[in-house]
Amino acid sequence: MRALVLGAGALVVASMVASAQQQQGKLSTLTRSFVSVDAPVIALTHVNVIDGTGASLKADQTVVIRDGKIAAVGPAASVAVPADAKVMDLAGHTVVPGFVGLHDHTFYTTSGRSVQLNLSAPRLYLASGVTTIRTTGSMSPYSELNLKRAIDAGAAPGPRMLVTGPYLTGEGAGGGMQAITTPEEARRTVDYWAEEGATWLKFYTTVSRASMKAVIDEAHKRGLKVTGHLCSASFREAVALGIDNLEHGLLTNTDYIVGKQPDRCPSDNTAGYDTLNVDGAAVQQTFRDMVAHNVAMTSTLAVWELFVPNRPPIQQRMLDAMAPEVRAEYLAARQRLSEPNSFAIPEPLFKKAMAYERAFVKAGGLLAAGVDPTGNGGALPGFGDQRNYELLLETGFTPEQAIQILTLNGAKVLGLDAAIGSVTVGKDADLVVVRGDPTKTPGDIVNAVTVFKDGVGYDSAKLIASVKGAVGLR
Repeated sequence: MRALVLGAGALVVASMVASAQQQQGKLSTLTRSFVSVDAPVIALTHVNVIDGTGASLKADQTVVIRDGKIAAVGPAASVAVPADAKVMDLAGHTVVPGFVGLHDHTFYTTSGRSVQLNLSAPRLYLASGVTTIRTTGSMSPYSELNLKRAIDAGAAPGPRMLVTGPYLTGEGAGGGMQAITTPEEARRTVDYWAEEGATWLKFYTTVSRASMKAVIDEAHKRGLKVTGHLCSASFREAVALGIDNLEHGLLTNTDYIVGKQPDRCPSDNTAGYDTLNVDGAAVQQTFRDMVAHNVAMTSTLAVWELFVPNRPPIQQRMLDAMAPEVRAEYLAARQRLSEPNSFAIPEPLFKKAMAYERAFVKAGGLLAAGVDPTGNGGALPGFGDQRNYELLLETGFTPEQAIQILTLNGAKVLGLDAAIGSVTVGKDADLVVVRGDPTKTPGDIVNAVTVFKDGVGYDSAKLIASVKGAVGLR
């Protein structure tokens, strides 16, 4: 099984190399209009570097990019700047790896709409420093597959994409989701989406364990991986079935619900969780199972925060990106969270979800992150990935650990860490130039100036300006 999965990862890496060559050789007029730096050799000098490995920030560094790859990294005093390099003096800036968004849909929801954002989502992701995404459940798989092809060909600006097939669930499937009720149906569905180009599959809340097992087994035969936003099955049950990744953390794990019925999603799937002991035997057993089976967890704190009254801080850039009617929907939904009987997450429960993720990492678990731009509309593509950095610091991680979660850890989950995820010689030049120092001022993380993808530098401000008023529409 693992050999097949690794084989699929190798195919993805080969596809990435081909994509990089295509992009450098042929960008459309539209895509090139957002490019601010494009040269065979580029030297980023006198810059701080957070390399994505968890190592401490290094000051006054030089990073050399040659033919889309990182050719050298080290102290500015000792790294020779090639004579033919385009030199960018970046004193006062910090370079981090391109973010790897592990739960980054291209559709977007508010309390009243669900929209496929084929124009604004990829531009906002790239503008925010997210150079690779996994869509992690699709409402329009063909739309995403076509978008991926356009980006790979250089016809449209955006991150490289790993496309997940449609949501696979059980009874009560909603629009855009597929109900899987028999093992035969599960196997047929996997084979279909494998042929169409999906590389991941995702379970949703009411899927049965029998269907999960059939999907996982067939997916692994085909070299695909499987993740899930669960409820009817708990994390430990999913791990035992062979799942590869688990989404959202504590608030979707029913391991700790007293009296939970098999294959049933409890009416209150977080009952008592605000006082759960994350160092207790039950939680630690979940973590031991996950670590032993190499099952990663995806943090999506930016979307959970939307349901906590008076959070997150409102940013003008977010409101400006929204269509006027979408902005009104979000602000009204945000206000309703403070009303009686609203669907809100109490602050203690949100803090417990944070503590759960910190405890998972302490237990040896691999934690990655994504924005999940759903819910009431307040976590925009890319902007929410940046917000995750601040939330991970609030959780108790160091700045360097938070960057590692947002970059190299995501690359590891996708099997792409040999090519992306850290500022390392030989890897693809996926880099974000940030004005300021986010280790000292966390809010500086939003100050992306130039985002390099495959060694081509994109103008963050220009990408954001191009979608003003478009989020929620296109």
